[in-house]
Amino acid sequence: MSRQNLHHVYDATDALLRTVDGLTPEQFAAPSLLPGWSRAHVVAHLALNALGFGRAIEGVRHRRPVAVYASPEQRDADIDESARLGVDALREFLFDACGRWRDLTEDITDWNGTFERTPGGPTLTVEQAVGARWREVEIHHADLDAGFGPADWSPAFAAFVFENVVGFRDDQVDLTLETPEGTVLLGAGGTPIRGTRHDLAWWMLGRGSGEGLEGDLPTLGPWR
Repeated sequence: MSRQNLHHVYDATDALLRTVDGLTPEQFAAPSLLPGWSRAHVVAHLALNALGFGRAIEGVRHRRPVAVYASPEQRDADIDESARLGVDALREFLFDACGRWRDLTEDITDWNGTFERTPGGPTLTVEQAVGARWREVEIHHADLDAGFGPADWSPAFAAFVFENVVGFRDDQVDLTLETPEGTVLLGAGGTPIRGTRHDLAWWMLGRGSGEGLEGDLPTLGPWR
C-alpha cells in the first residue's frame, strides 16, 4: 500500500457511503453479519475507526504520536454509544469521519512514521494503517449484508486481502489453496481447498461457512 494506491481506499469508501446512504431506519437497526452487532454498530465502528486512524496519522505529521484507540474497552464503549445515535446523525457521523480521513491522507509525506493501535499495543506504520483502513472499509461493507458482498470486491482488494489473510493463517493450518490465479500453500500444505480468492479470503476471515468453496474445510480460529 503506497501513495499511488490510496485511490483504491477512496473508491471503496465512496461505495460504502452509497450503500449506507440508501439504508432505511429499519435496515440500520437490523442485524449485520457480525454476531451481536446491528448495521448501526458496523457504521459506528467504521466512523470511529476513520477518526482514530486520522488522529494517529495527523499525530505522525506533527511528531506527536497518538494511539488509534484509548483502550479496547473504550473502543467498544464508543461503538455502542455511537450506534444509539439517530439514523440521520449516525449517517452524517460516518460521512464526516470518512471525509476527515480523506483530507488527512491526501498529503501524506511520512509513510514510515509509526503509532500504536492502543497505548502499549501493536505498532503500525502510516503505510500499514492505510492498508488496514482499506480492509476495514471493504470487509465491513460486506458485513453490513446490504447488497454488497465479497464477490463485489475489486480484483485489487481481493488480491490484497487474500495475501494478508494467508500470511495471518500460515502458521495455524496446513492447507493447499487452489485458485484460478494459482496454488498457495498454508503451512506445510495439505487438504486442497478450491475457490476464488474472494471466497477463500471471506472464509479465512471467519465469515460465512465456506460458500463457493470445494474441499474438506477445517475449523479455523478467530480472525485477529
